[in-house]
Amino acid sequence: MSKLKIYEYSGCGTCKKAKKFLAENDVDHSLVPIRETPPSKTELSKMLKHYDGNIRKLFNTSGRDYKELKLSAKLPDMSNAEAIDLLAATGNLVKRPFVLTKTGGLVGFKEDEWKQLLVL
Repeated sequence: MSKLKIYEYSGCGTCKKAKKFLAENDVDHSLVPIRETPPSKTELSKMLKHYDGNIRKLFNTSGRDYKELKLSAKLPDMSNAEAIDLLAATGNLVKRPFVLTKTGGLVGFKEDEWKQLLVL
């Protein structure tokens, strides 16, 4: 398997758990700071397909930016294109860690899901 690109935030507890899992399972990866370099619109669109078009799954709904922008009320009326534009422009809004593979994608960290997708 080629090196995975993991979008993460160094201060995120969930990201730390994911990084520990990757190290323990010898998964070759590179880290991308999600705040400074959010996933591209193309990557976000691919991830959206893995979540059956449920755009809310790509948002960090517990984050301060999400709450300050009152996105829980606005998101239902946004098109997917508008939501993807917002995510691509504001890395804090993207649920993390965020990883795409050739066969799937994951946001957040649930060890069983990561094992299924990433560990041979």
